Amino acid sequence: MKSLANIKSAKKRVRINEEQRVKNQAFRSSMRTAVKEFDKKVDNNDVEGANEIFTLAVQKIDKAADKNMIHKNRASRKKSRIQQRLNEVNQ
Repeated sequence: MKSLANIKSAKKRVRINEEQRVKNQAFRSSMRTAVKEFDKKVDNNDVEGANEIFTLAVQKIDKAADKNMIHKNRASRKKSRIQQRLNEVNQ
């Protein structure tokens, strides 16, 4: 990565920011994938699969909120919505 920074510490900051951006992007993607997999299981009425993937999705959402990747209220709302969908399938 080429940067415009001249100072050593600024160059390091640019490098570290880029590394973190890539990590965050990957984690955010995995969180979204987990939620989409959960939605697929629910749509197919796969109760066991939905229960398994639900735990994983909630863990990923919580971790994203802990890392400030998403707002804590957004995380809470997401978890609430997938919990409601899970309850509908379990009935």
